Amino acid sequence: MTALPPMPAPSAEPVSGPEASALIDARIAGLDDWRGAMLARVRALIHEALPAVVEELKWRGTPVWSQDGFLCTGETYKAVVKLTFAHGAALADPAGLFNASLEGATRRAIDLHLGDALDAAAFQALVQAAAQRNAQAQSARKPASQAKAKPRPAA
Repeated sequence: MTALPPMPAPSAEPVSGPEASALIDARIAGLDDWRGAMLARVRALIHEALPAVVEELKWRGTPVWSQDGFLCTGETYKAVVKLTFAHGAALADPAGLFNASLEGATRRAIDLHLGDALDAAAFQALVQAAAQRNAQAQSARKPASQAKAKPRPAA
């Protein structure tokens, strides 16, 4: 197996914006096997599903995609590309893509191995559902002063 390409020195601070995107580009380019191709495909599907998605690098160089909160990570290991959805347990998965981290009450993951096919439409539906869940959760957390005032019934 090919060794993982070097990443920047671990930082307590996440990297976001164009710098994160450039580092993810470098990470993908450094994975000169099926994992790089798979991570690039997953990334493209996420951007296609959510054009306003934010890319970050966290946790010692792990790609993270967010929109109104954390959506999923794109971790690469020797034998697997793991896509972990932070709140995957709250998402409907009619296509059965989630195949890892099934025992927890919050997270769910998709482990992709060499030769695995990923249903693009089902994956994009999960990404969009995760973004919708985040938007609803963020809306529910707004302070009362930011919530829209409800009209009072006529007396």
